[in-house]
Amino acid sequence: MLTAEAVIQTEHPERYLARLGTHAAKMRQHLGSRLRAHGSGQTPPEMQHAEWSATRGTVRLNWGGWTMQATPGTLTLRAEAADQASLQRIQDMLTTRLEKFGRREHLTVTWQKAATPAGEPGPAG
Repeated sequence: MLTAEAVIQTEHPERYLARLGTHAAKMRQHLGSRLRAHGSGQTPPEMQHAEWSATRGTVRLNWGGWTMQATPGTLTLRAEAADQASLQRIQDMLTTRLEKFGRREHLTVTWQKAATPAGEPGPAG
């Protein structure tokens, strides 16, 4: 599994976590209606699971997912996908939404390759 992480400094991490969770839930509700292009003109992802609280959230799509954690002054996102193209789609989707939601606060989302958690094998090579 490929992973990337973004740590966003903000005065309102809980607000952005809730907005991303609400957006994901709306994606799921609209699956039965007309699918519209998402971001780069591609078909939107199939929403499989979305749940969140004031401080944590998890979203699973058919081509990957992400977790969210809000702590005082910081929103941390961790995106996961089986391949680089899917990971990039998730990163682009989250970056676009967060920068739109946080335009007044001038939010900037910068992704870094995430360290492999202990006990999981790293990429071969």
